[in-house]
Amino acid sequence: MSVHSPLIGIVSDDVSHPHSMHMLKEVTRQLSARDRLPVLLCADTREDFQAALRNAASLPLGGLLFLSSPCRDAQEIAAHLLPSLRTVHLCPSDSAGADVVVADAYHAGQQLGALLLSQGHQRLGAMLVQASDTPPRQVQGFIASLQAEDKTLHAALHAGALYREQAYQAMMAYLKKTRAAERINALMCEYDELAFGALQAVRDFGQGAHIAVVGFDDADEARGSTWHLSSWAPRRDLLVTEALNRLLDQRPDHSRAWQQGELQVRHSHHGKYVPGEMSQCGCAIRH
Repeated sequence: MSVHSPLIGIVSDDVSHPHSMHMLKEVTRQLSARDRLPVLLCADTREDFQAALRNAASLPLGGLLFLSSPCRDAQEIAAHLLPSLRTVHLCPSDSAGADVVVADAYHAGQQLGALLLSQGHQRLGAMLVQASDTPPRQVQGFIASLQAEDKTLHAALHAGALYREQAYQAMMAYLKKTRAAERINALMCEYDELAFGALQAVRDFGQGAHIAVVGFDDADEARGSTWHLSSWAPRRDLLVTEALNRLLDQRPDHSRAWQQGELQVRHSHHGKYVPGEMSQCGCAIRH
């Protein structure tokens, strides 16, 4: 297996998620510009990942690029089954030896926290995919922004999976069981997909509930008038370029400029009706 092979393995546990689709599209575009071809290896369990790598062992792969990690020891499995193959992760990894290229999610969380705090919200919560002893970096940054203002995380909700329906159910359950006076009035979501579910739950619950919501990843839907979601947008083009430079050319950029992103400020962080252009956007949080 050679780095000069035109075939590059792309690992993903589910390409149906907007984040994975966007990343796969950008990876495919940049590989094509380098005269390389992606070979998609879909696996959402440890066993499926092992089987996918064994099947790929007969291909002249020039590298392995992770869009997501199907299991905690994915890097170790790849090193064992395909020992001569270079790997780069466009996602967080639990493996100490993994070559990881991800956006500065901690800084993103800080910015999202500052945005919500600037609106005067007093009880702030977070919606995460899974419960964990170590929250994702964007949530860590969000919590740090609260602590800097002598505030704590008022509630942590867990969807259980990266699907808006699960986020909807988690948010609806929280609204039903929590007294109005004790509810959060602002919510930071680990990903936009969770934010969409949370916003829909607030709208369907009604009863005068108003909760500001922000997301992470700036999915296409976030810009639409249905949600008008304030979100932090990573530079996917820079991330993919850095990952491929490392994978194909062994040329890392230590300036880390590729970690940059931009806060996209729309309307959802207000949490309630705001006169002016917001009256025309159809935000899900409006009643």
